[in-house]
Amino acid sequence: MTNLIEFTWPVRVYYEDTDAGGVVYYANYLKYLERARTEYLRALGFEQDQLKQKDGIIFAVHSLTIKYRKPAIFNDALTVTAEVLDQGNARLTFKQMITRKNDNTLICSADVTIACLDAIKFTPARIPARVQEVVRGS
Repeated sequence: MTNLIEFTWPVRVYYEDTDAGGVVYYANYLKYLERARTEYLRALGFEQDQLKQKDGIIFAVHSLTIKYRKPAIFNDALTVTAEVLDQGNARLTFKQMITRKNDNTLICSADVTIACLDAIKFTPARIPARVQEVVRGS
C-alpha cells in the first residue's frame, strides 16, 4: 500500500538540537520523525490523547531503520515526510525522509513501524476501523 499523498512537516534546527560538533545530534532526528508522524495522524483527524481516552489505544515504535546521509546544522529549515507504506491490523509502517528545504538535500531516511497497543496492558491491539479506513484512503 502506498499513499497518493506524502505528508510533510516543517522543522527548524535550534541550538538545543546540535552537539559539540555543531551538527544535529543523531537522536534528535528521531524526534523530528516522531513529530511528523504525530502531525500526520492529527491532519487525518486523530489526536493521540483522544485515541487513548476513547479507544484505549496508543501507538509505540516497534522498529526502525535509519540511514544518515548528510548533517543538518543550526538554523537549517528541514522538511520531514511521512508516508504509510504498509498497514496491518495492529501496525503501520512508514517511509520517512528529512531533507534540507533550501536545496532539497537528503539528510536521512527511515523506515519506521509503529505498533498499536492496549493503553493499559501494553499488548498488541487492533487499530480502530475508522483509523484504518482513513489511513487507507489518505
